[in-house]
Amino acid sequence: MHLTKNFYLDEMLTSQSAVRLGFDEQFTPDQAVVDNLRALCQNVLQPLRDGLQRAILTSSGYRCPRVNQAINGAPNSQHVFGQAADIKVGHLTTEQLYQRIKNSNLVFDQLIQEFDRWVHVSYNPNIAANRRQCLRAVKVDGKTKYLPG
Repeated sequence: MHLTKNFYLDEMLTSQSAVRLGFDEQFTPDQAVVDNLRALCQNVLQPLRDGLQRAILTSSGYRCPRVNQAINGAPNSQHVFGQAADIKVGHLTTEQLYQRIKNSNLVFDQLIQEFDRWVHVSYNPNIAANRRQCLRAVKVDGKTKYLPG
């Protein structure tokens, strides 16, 4: 199912952890999750792809609660609601992608440059104004810290 011109529901549900652990509910989200994923793609991912004129690789979109728990995701992660994706773009470094989104006019809720490996971006269609909160995830003494970015 197309969510937008270049984004499909299947890619936003992909989870190696779910397959490995046998969590089939990962691949049959409720309609609210599908609607949130569509809003994320329409408002952030598709406009970003159109602007970059390059494919965006999604390593994590929706996570069912059991997958999120199994990977030690935050209990209130926007991934659980279909409101977030972890992305990369082949010709840009993680920092370049983070800066492009941060300095764009895109409406997003959170933007997190995570460990210089990928960019987390979220969109919440259920609030009047998304926060445009920019953070950096780093490890400090073995623990993840979120610093203003």
